[in-house]
Amino acid sequence: MDLLEELKARVKEFRTDGYPMSIGEIVNLYENDEMVINPNFQRFFRWTQGQKSRLVESFLLGIPTPAIFVYQRSDGVWELVDGLQRISTILEFVGKLKGTQGAVLPPLKLIGTKLLPSLDGITWEESSQNTKPLPKSLQLDFKRSKIKVEIIQKESDANAKFEVFQRLNTGGTFLSEQEVRNCLLVMLNSAAFEWLEAVSHFDKFEECLSLTDRALDERYDVELALKFFALSRSELGGRDVSDYLTESIEKLFVEQNIATSDEKIRFEKLFTLLFNATGESTFRKYNGLRFQGRFLDSAFEPIAVGLGFNLDSYNENDDNDIALVREKIKEMWSMPLLLNNVGSGSNAKIRIPRLVELGRKHFKK
Repeated sequence: MDLLEELKARVKEFRTDGYPMSIGEIVNLYENDEMVINPNFQRFFRWTQGQKSRLVESFLLGIPTPAIFVYQRSDGVWELVDGLQRISTILEFVGKLKGTQGAVLPPLKLIGTKLLPSLDGITWEESSQNTKPLPKSLQLDFKRSKIKVEIIQKESDANAKFEVFQRLNTGGTFLSEQEVRNCLLVMLNSAAFEWLEAVSHFDKFEECLSLTDRALDERYDVELALKFFALSRSELGGRDVSDYLTESIEKLFVEQNIATSDEKIRFEKLFTLLFNATGESTFRKYNGLRFQGRFLDSAFEPIAVGLGFNLDSYNENDDNDIALVREKIKEMWSMPLLLNNVGSGSNAKIRIPRLVELGRKHFKK
């Protein structure tokens, strides 16, 4: 198939339309449930008060803002694909944003901005003695402000919204790469997203990782759970790790649908065994006397994936197996292959296949 044929085939997958709409129209669509925000997306709404205030400032000053993208479902309802931060801010400011449980959230109180410092303390309507309502004339200006709405039509390929969201958000400044993947998984299989979230919150898994608050905020725990399941089933094959993990979402949770109770049981068995063996030091460097430092990906790859490959040979509650795993983890830190692949300078494309193979051989009984 040549380029023209490929292009002709792919263009059919993306049927789009687009036109400007006023903020007032968008708010009405949301209130009438004609445009919806997936509740699972709302956990990623984390703009600061300053960022929200600057968006309102942009509308009041007539500064253009980027388009939002919606997917038109078969029932005609629009599902927000991209523009969560902006639409949520608008709805919060006018006092219409609903939380994940369906209750309306408190309205946004603005802070002063560089160009409009008098926005400080402004709310849509007067709500307390410490707030100032936006003047009626400015409310009308705000509601009449336009936003370009790009519509992915229902005739598009089923994964069109997935592709659009990924391309718009990869490398973005507001979501981590794993948060983008989480949003993609919500679109493809929301039940699988909830399953992966639950698995990543297993207490023994969290204890073994011992991640920083920032890493947890950016959902690195979920990324590591995904990394474990992906590397347990397919090789990296020289691909970029981020691309590999993103591609794995569809393979694992749509094509194969691994979100089962059996997989969860195996995952919990593995990390119970590791917790019993080395606890929060599991993925830290061992210097011959003690474990030290922080979590290391180069330890997670051979230990979690390698031991997971051999898990049927171990009992997570057997003292001998627990002691054996502890010693094997310590022994691994005397191996040049592991020591030479620790640190920010290591190439993940080369490191991961080597360390996964090392772990599989090392933990074999």
